[in-house]
Amino acid sequence: MIEIRFPDQSVRSYPEGTTPFEVAQSISEGLARNVLSAKFNKQTVEASTPLQEDGEIQLFTWNDKEGKTAFWHSSAHVLAQALLALYPDCKLTIGPAIENGFYYDADFGEHSLTEKDLIAIEKKMLEFARQKFEFKMRSSSKAAALDYYKKENNPYKVELIENLEDGTITFCDHADFTDLCRGGHIPQTGVIKAIKLTNVAGAYWRGDETKQQLTRIYGISFPKQKELTEYLERVEEAKKRDHRKLGKELDLFTFSQKVGQGLPLWLPKGAALRERLENFLKKAQAKAGYEQVISPHIGNKELYMTSGHYEKYGADSFQPIHTPAEGEEFLLKPMNCPHHCEIFKAKPWSYRDLPKRYAEFGTVYRYEQSGELHGLTRVRGFTQDDAHIFCMPEQLDEEFKKVIDLVLYVFSSLGFEDFTAQVSLRDPEKPEKYIGSTKNWELAEAAILNATKEKNLDYIVETGEAAFYGPKLDFMVKDALGRQWQLGTIQVDYNLPERFELQYKGSDNELYRPVMIHRAPFGSMERFVAILLEHTGGNFPLWLMPNQVNILCVSEKHKNYAQKVLNFLENHEIRALLDDRNETIGKKIRESELSKVPYMIILGEKEAETQTVSLRKHQEGDVGSFALETVVNQLNKEIKESQATFEV
Repeated sequence: MIEIRFPDQSVRSYPEGTTPFEVAQSISEGLARNVLSAKFNKQTVEASTPLQEDGEIQLFTWNDKEGKTAFWHSSAHVLAQALLALYPDCKLTIGPAIENGFYYDADFGEHSLTEKDLIAIEKKMLEFARQKFEFKMRSSSKAAALDYYKKENNPYKVELIENLEDGTITFCDHADFTDLCRGGHIPQTGVIKAIKLTNVAGAYWRGDETKQQLTRIYGISFPKQKELTEYLERVEEAKKRDHRKLGKELDLFTFSQKVGQGLPLWLPKGAALRERLENFLKKAQAKAGYEQVISPHIGNKELYMTSGHYEKYGADSFQPIHTPAEGEEFLLKPMNCPHHCEIFKAKPWSYRDLPKRYAEFGTVYRYEQSGELHGLTRVRGFTQDDAHIFCMPEQLDEEFKKVIDLVLYVFSSLGFEDFTAQVSLRDPEKPEKYIGSTKNWELAEAAILNATKEKNLDYIVETGEAAFYGPKLDFMVKDALGRQWQLGTIQVDYNLPERFELQYKGSDNELYRPVMIHRAPFGSMERFVAILLEHTGGNFPLWLMPNQVNILCVSEKHKNYAQKVLNFLENHEIRALLDDRNETIGKKIRESELSKVPYMIILGEKEAETQTVSLRKHQEGDVGSFALETVVNQLNKEIKESQATFEV
């Protein structure tokens, strides 16, 4: 008998050779029907894998990330099977699961695959899926594996196998199809009920531009047709909400080839939006005891060598800027933190002065390959809502929790209510990725975990995702379409204070190192605006809208009254625009709706006579006629209610 431990720490005994499917069956038939894959002693296994020793088990269904991974990876095998059936001469390479679906790369030789071909491939995939072929793993010697693919005349698989150790090579078989694979499959193809191949793209073998270009076919699959339908509806909605499309329609930002790729230009409305976001955070920061600082856009190369950023970013960042002075080199700054370290170092501090909280909306620059650039979410120049807190070790816990409160305030004021926290720790197996002593890392990781627990955050731990100088707490936010984004980050750093030799005088007159907290609730202004645009569909909270009210005149006769209304609104800090063009009122209303202005005030003969206004709300229509004071009170009430209260 073997002892199997479950995630709830309960233990059950089973005969040796019991499979994860049979383990699930012993719990309930319903669970057994839904089990797609499993993890045993931290190794991914099939539901049919015989278990030969004591260990810990996790069972995965479609509702688990790991279950979806197995489902989509198995679907990639079915795609490869369909490709070989339809294009017998194609050379298969690799086909992994990705965040949403899967892809398979193949070499089709002279044949050029198009979007039109995808329908036939989908049909063939479904045909294979319905035959309920079982996925079976088997081991192979390196010699046998090489021999198989040499006979198949597949140089890509041969190259993969040549880089593998003998004794580690496995194949996955289903029907008459076999593929080189490490494992992680669903029980059989019949579980796959719905498939959509989404697009065809080019991809270089092993991501190397010097190597053969392959054809990459992307797809997604589901255990129910209904889920595919819902997914496609979400995709269409995402297209409507694409921040690049909305940014253009709402006149927020643009790009210019002459300025350079990945360098956004903010238009007046976008600049006004950014300014309000900045002022919103500055107000909260001032309340929380932050001081604003400003640092230059460039720094001496030595600065980044001291911080460690040159080592990490030097090869991939911009080339040094050479001055007329021999040997003098500057870099566009990739991070604000080294500059803030030097600001702290500019004068001596005692324990009575700490914590020091320096904040800056600092623009940084990092080189991204042109193919990786994407609207505002991936750019080469971006502004971080950066702040660095320098505190005593005994203040760290309290300061970290205060930063969490600030991040939560930002989220609640901007409508991000569905989020989890991710604690990112170093990978103990790869110490070369990080700077600093093991002791400092342990202290920093313990501080983050303790604060996260004390704040009762719903969190997960990701090993190996830490920054090179310290662990971090990231907030993973779900938007209106259910997509997950990383927004807001807090990092604990014992290393930069050491590298910059920062110090303060303690109560015993001895010198000590401060601890440093890096934090950015927005992350970057560019990326945050992009995510907010897609989350709200451009319907920002009233307090944030560049223009809150459009005043529309029915005819030119009402211009004087309209001007009076505009002045009144502006005097009460309501942002309004007057549209007194010689156009029909219907056209003005339609255009106002398209620009997503929250409210319209319609002024005609009746309103001018009674000194009232007719109020319309975006997407809802006519609200009624009111005195102007009533409208102002209503709008101010809505603004106040949409913003959370920040307590210090």
